[in-house]
Amino acid sequence: MNSNIRPDSMKRITDFDLANKFIDEQVAEIRAQVGDKKVLLALSGGVDSSVVAALLIKAIGRQLVCVHVNHGLMRKGESEQVIEVFGKELDANLIYIDATDRFLDLLKGVSEPEKKRKIIGGEFIKVFDEEASKLEGISFLAQGTIYPDILESDGVKAHHNVGGLPEDMQFELVEPVKLLYKDEVRVVGEALGLPHAMVYRQPFPGPGLGVRCLGAITRDRLHALREADAILREEFDNCGLAEKVWQYFIAVPDFKSVGVRDNKRYEGWPAIIRAVNTKDAMSATIEEIPYSVLHKITDRITHEVEGINRVLLDLTPKPIGTIEWE
Repeated sequence: MNSNIRPDSMKRITDFDLANKFIDEQVAEIRAQVGDKKVLLALSGGVDSSVVAALLIKAIGRQLVCVHVNHGLMRKGESEQVIEVFGKELDANLIYIDATDRFLDLLKGVSEPEKKRKIIGGEFIKVFDEEASKLEGISFLAQGTIYPDILESDGVKAHHNVGGLPEDMQFELVEPVKLLYKDEVRVVGEALGLPHAMVYRQPFPGPGLGVRCLGAITRDRLHALREADAILREEFDNCGLAEKVWQYFIAVPDFKSVGVRDNKRYEGWPAIIRAVNTKDAMSATIEEIPYSVLHKITDRITHEVEGINRVLLDLTPKPIGTIEWE
């Protein structure tokens, strides 16, 4: 039987009992597959790679080598959380690389979205390869592939791990959650003791904020985007929308408009709020955000974030608008 096809008899993992049974089975399988050898994992801090990391740590401890590459396009606090949870709490064998300057220098002046994605994806593989070549005795590569990735891996997701591996890769793959859907991965993550906020983190594109800092990325606009996005996430947490909305984020375009601050004319960028719900990401509806929440978010962003002087709301469903702007 094809190991990439989910058997009809496989129960949907909906509670801790089923999750723990799955964890026990995978721990045994991982130990049988890996033996005493080392496994390498690119740990992004997203749900899937985090759950795979926790599962492998439970199975083989420090035989797992996690590499976290901060490409400078992470959301606020994400790399810090990876270091805290995996480096400190779980005592993972963690290598942290701050490659911010390397990525942002390559992206300077590049405004075409697909070119940006290719630069980010290509450079990520280069950085990861450089680190892998410094390590000795690595026999396996772990991946956070989940079942929808296998169903979709036909070129639709050019930046995703299924289609983005170097062709001369010498490792055997370890993909313990490849037959699970996202909701099941989250249940397994909580059963493994990962923080709720990490396990229920919303989807985040591989190129990160690179596709939300629209047009050519500049450091000042990227900083403004990161701060505005953090405010949106905080206010959605405060009002209970965080787990009701599938994906919500800010996009900041590369143009300015005139405003007023401290009784003076003030040119700034607009922050565009996008909040959508979907079951399969093929179509999406718009979440209706109460005006009181929108007013608070607008007030905070325009007063607390240097460089932003307007807040806009994107009301376009998919189709006709894609979820991401780029």
